[in-house]
Amino acid sequence: MVIKRLHDMGIRSEHAYTAAIASIGLSVASWVTSLRLEPGTGLARADRWGIFVGEWAPTFFGLGVALSHYEQHDGTLTASVHDLREQRKAG
Repeated sequence: MVIKRLHDMGIRSEHAYTAAIASIGLSVASWVTSLRLEPGTGLARADRWGIFVGEWAPTFFGLGVALSHYEQHDGTLTASVHDLREQRKAG
């Protein structure tokens, strides 16, 4: 199971949600950067860059939801990362 593997690697729902928000910002930044640094290519190329990066956000949000469900089932949703590391060392 991919979600269990991600959870076992230490990736939590908060990490996926943060990546989703960051990818939205990166989408806007890549659009603006492409528009300014590639003046001869026009608006269409900048739009393609923005859309390409913008498609990552739903994937990260979906992973965040899946990880959140797994954390609820596992009982680790409210634990801090430090608590989880200590638990892993003890167990």
